[in-house]
Amino acid sequence: MGSIVRREPPPGVRVREARLSDAEGLTALANLPGFRRNTLRLPYQRLETAKRWLEGLGPDDVQIVAELEGTVVGSAGIQRGKGRQVHVGFLGIGVHDDHVGRGIGTALMAALVDTADDWMDLKRLDLTVFTDNERAVALYRRFGFVEEGVRRAYAFREGRYVDALQMGRVRGA
Repeated sequence: MGSIVRREPPPGVRVREARLSDAEGLTALANLPGFRRNTLRLPYQRLETAKRWLEGLGPDDVQIVAELEGTVVGSAGIQRGKGRQVHVGFLGIGVHDDHVGRGIGTALMAALVDTADDWMDLKRLDLTVFTDNERAVALYRRFGFVEEGVRRAYAFREGRYVDALQMGRVRGA
């Protein structure tokens, strides 16, 4: 799998569990153009949507945020698979437009991978990333993810269809 770079959060950044009180910060994050561009979200997310999403997290879901000076600057989570995929975690991660490239994504990924490996005993981690999100693809590779395929015309974004990579990490492989 290669060496994994595990870093502490950048100075002043705290990685912690997501709370219902984070709904406003998560809504602001989701409405940033760069953040939204790399998700499947539509523009103009509503606060109520974030509240319902946070309230709907299951007991086997992990949702964390990166906080800087009281502002949510990143969000990440693991959703455990069900049934015959209970050994699989589905990941999502995003960083505030103004804080990309400062180590926040690395800190969030380190926390997720640690949680998946050392607390949830997940064998496999799955994620999907747009092919043009080179910074994110590089981050995932540093954490042992490999490309498993291209999902053509995966999403409609900014007036055109775009492809995505399916990436996976299998512990012990």
